[in-house]
Amino acid sequence: MKSNVGGIDKILRIVAGLALIAWALMGGPVWAWIGVVPLATGLMGWCPVYPILGLSTCPMKK
Repeated sequence: MKSNVGGIDKILRIVAGLALIAWALMGGPVWAWIGVVPLATGLMGWCPVYPILGLSTCPMKK
């Protein structure tokens, strides 16, 4: 797996994932547990949907 999630994208995914999980833990809706997905992809640095769509937010290597 080649990294395809760049810096800002990674930070936003981690923050959004943690926020959704915290909401779920504080009694939010069950669907808030979906925050596990952006948290995991942010921590791994790889998103399985990006290759399908031909996307990458990693900076280009010279």
